[in-house]
Parts: sequence; structure tokens; C-alpha cells
Amino acid sequence: MPAFARDADVIDQPLAAADRLPRRLGVWSAAAVLVGSTIGSGIFRIVGGPEGVAARVGTVGAMSLLWILGALVALVGALTVAELAAMFPRSGGIYVFIREAYGPLPAFLFGWTELLVIRPSALGAIAVLFAEYAGRFVDYGETGVKVVAGAAILLLGLANIRSVSWGAVVQNLSTAAKVVAIAGLALAAFLFAHPGRGALAGPIDWAPLTVGGFGLALVSVMWAYDGWADLTFISGEVKEPSRTLPRAIIGGVLAIVAIYVAVNAAYLYVLTVPQMVGSPLVAATAATAVFGAVGASVVAAMVMLSAFGALNGSMMTGPRIFFAMADDGNFFRPIAAVHPKYRTPYAAILLATLLGILYVSFNTFEKLADAFILGIWPFYALAVGAVYILRRTRPDFPRPYRTWGYPITPAIFLLASVGMLLNALISDPKVTLICFGVILAGIPVFLLWKGRRSRTS
Repeated sequence: MPAFARDADVIDQPLAAADRLPRRLGVWSAAAVLVGSTIGSGIFRIVGGPEGVAARVGTVGAMSLLWILGALVALVGALTVAELAAMFPRSGGIYVFIREAYGPLPAFLFGWTELLVIRPSALGAIAVLFAEYAGRFVDYGETGVKVVAGAAILLLGLANIRSVSWGAVVQNLSTAAKVVAIAGLALAAFLFAHPGRGALAGPIDWAPLTVGGFGLALVSVMWAYDGWADLTFISGEVKEPSRTLPRAIIGGVLAIVAIYVAVNAAYLYVLTVPQMVGSPLVAATAATAVFGAVGASVVAAMVMLSAFGALNGSMMTGPRIFFAMADDGNFFRPIAAVHPKYRTPYAAILLATLLGILYVSFNTFEKLADAFILGIWPFYALAVGAVYILRRTRPDFPRPYRTWGYPITPAIFLLASVGMLLNALISDPKVTLICFGVILAGIPVFLLWKGRRSRTS
């Protein structure tokens, strides 16, 4: 890996004038934000169930290929975005990268989509999963799930308004606990489960049921891997960012890949594909097969912990996008307010909290997850493509880290992104077109906002 430059090489750039939040997060906290934000709900929820990965591809080999492909896409994305994060260690992350490469309109569309679709869907989907698994201990029905999910969002929103350090403590503890618990589940499955009852015991078919189903399942898998870029949103609060960010991003993604491969192998070792299709909460079903009812309760608690940590990570990172937009003048100025005592972007966090609660009230987990991944993926592609543009337009800008494998690495990510979005458009045109429509609806809003700024300036 290339040597890292001194942080002063980047921090002394003119963009530093925008820094209004103190840098308090070290390398371990930064890595915990990435790992904890990623390992939340997807690995437990999207594998099984009638709309999960197992149902969409139907074969062991195809499921294995999906998780390997998802790992490759996430890794090449992380290798690329790490260069941009080291160049522009500012609050907002991808918003800043897109603005620097393409200008204010595409950056505004990202912030607009985050506001209306991406962040509320992410917060809502993770909170719903937390509440569903909590329902295994207290039966409070569908309405209770929404109430508990909304309460969890509110609690973590208030905690992150109080202090980013509080959020970091929650993230560090929950990430360490969830990694140990997931690794323990995978190890226990291989040690104590009957070796001849799972999908791996029979012949392995590598062909998916349909090509379209494989593509839609990849969308679900990328939901599980999503979070690999979330650390960039809070870059403006990371200490020694030119060194810390690339290491935390790349190292964190490698850790996630190892954990996901291990736990999916454990699922296939314990359960058959039809059992996965029939189980929307596949981790609990796998634990029941190994330990009985006690194991299911332990896993339910583990998933609650994992989802709670991911919810906290999303609350730590996402509101910084609204903060950066408002700081740029592309959103209402009060949203860029910094709390005079706690030094946190409290208005942006409060906005995200209210939107998350609103989305929980009207949507299911599956709808929330699909809306999230389809909404954010075009902007991931733009951010990765920004590496090519900035290499050409700003060749002398300090780059403490350069993308390993450039130009092939970002090209792999872009090809995967285009393929996945085209497949979603063909296989599920209604949801895909709605997401694209929301994105494009931001164009007239941007023009109106720009005109308003011109009249008031």
C-alpha cells in the first residue's frame, strides 16, 4: 500500500475553512463506525424468507457466488473511495466527492435523495429489524414493532446530539460484541451441528433459478455489504484523517468480508435452501437447529445488539450529509447549526431522527431496504467515477493514498453498478423508476433553490 502523507498536506487545503466540528474519532472508533454500520440487519434478514437471497437464486452455488461477488464489489469500492476520503476529509463524504468532481447539482441530488429516501429508509429498516427480534422476548404485535423501532431511533438520535464521543463508545462496544457473537455462532455451527443435514451436504448446483433473480438477489446482498462508505460521511470528525481513513475503510471492509463468508458458510452447513426460504429470521433458525430454543433466544439478543449498533452508526454518519449541504448553502441554513455546548450537528441529527420515525410508521422492512439500496447506488457509482475525473482535472492535488489497482479497480465497481441497476430496471421496473423519479425530481428543486439564493444574496 502506498505511503501516507502527513495530515497537514491535506488539512492545510482551503476546504479546511468548512471544518466546524471537532476531530475526536481515532482509528479504532473509525473502523468501528464502518464495521458496525455495515454488520447490522442484512446478514441476518436478507438471506432467508420468501423475498430473500435463497428464494431468489434457489441454489447453494449461486448463493455462494453472490456473497463472493458482493465482497469483490464492496472491496474495490472501498479501495477507490479511500483515495477520495484522504483527499477531502470533510463532513459529508460522498456529497463532497461528487461536488468536487461534478459540481453542485449532482451533489445536491445526492443530498436530496439522502433526505427523502436513503437515510430515512436505512434508519427505518435497521430499527424495524431490531424491534422484530426484540419481539421474540416480548410479544407486542405489528404496531408494537413500529413503536419500539421509532423509540430506538429517537433514543440514539438524542444520544448523538449529546456527544459524538457517546456515539463512539456505543459503536465500539456494540461492534466488538457483535463480531465476537457472529464469529461464535459460525464456529458453534461447524462444531456442534449435524454435518449431513445442511445444504453443503448434498451436490452443489451453481446455476441460479433465473438471471433476473440473481441480479435482484445481488441488490439484497449489497444491502448487507452497504456501510463500506459510511465512514466518509463523518470524515470531518476523524483525527489524522489522511492516515486513519484509508486504513479504517480498507481494513474494515476486509474484516466484514471475512465475517460474512464465515457466517453464510455456517448457514449452509446447518440449513437446507428450502429451510432458508421458509425462515425470514434465518440466524435464529440456524441457532435453533444447533442449540434448540435457548440458542434462538441467544441469537435474537445478538441480532438486537447488532442492529442497535448499526442504527447508531447510521445516526452518527448520515446526518453529516444534511449538515454539509446546509453549510454549502444548498439546504436550509439552520440545519448546519452546531450545538454551542456539545459541538455536534444537532439540527441535522434531529431532522434525520424525525424522518426515520416517519418512515418506520408507513413501510415494511423489505420496502425500506429496497428503496435504500436502489436510491444510493447511482451515487456510489458517481463517487467512484470521481477518481478518474479528479486525476485528470486536479492532478497536483495532494493524494495521501492512491487507489490500488487503478484504473482497473474503479472500473470493476462501475461495471457492477451499471449491471445491477439495469437488472433492477428490467426485473422490478416500478420500484426502480420510482427511485429514479425521486432523484430527478431534485433538479427543479435545485433550480428553485438556486434562484432563491440569487434573489436573497
